[in-house]
Amino acid sequence: MGMELIFEVRDAEEGGFCARALGCAIFTEAETWEALRANVLEATSVHFEDEAERPRLVRLHYVRDELLPVEAA
Repeated sequence: MGMELIFEVRDAEEGGFCARALGCAIFTEAETWEALRANVLEATSVHFEDEAERPRLVRLHYVRDELLPVEAA
């Protein structure tokens, strides 16, 4: 594992946030941003039990989809 692990964060349909690691099978969710940060760090620690393999940084990349209607001209 490299020095940085990136999580793609999206709004959860039922509220809150969900985060999925890119390149690893790690997924977590939470109601608040602060809780999500804690959950991501905990899930990363559990996934990488060997501290030598654990990434040194975690990046939360927040992705927000927004649909805008285009009115006929």
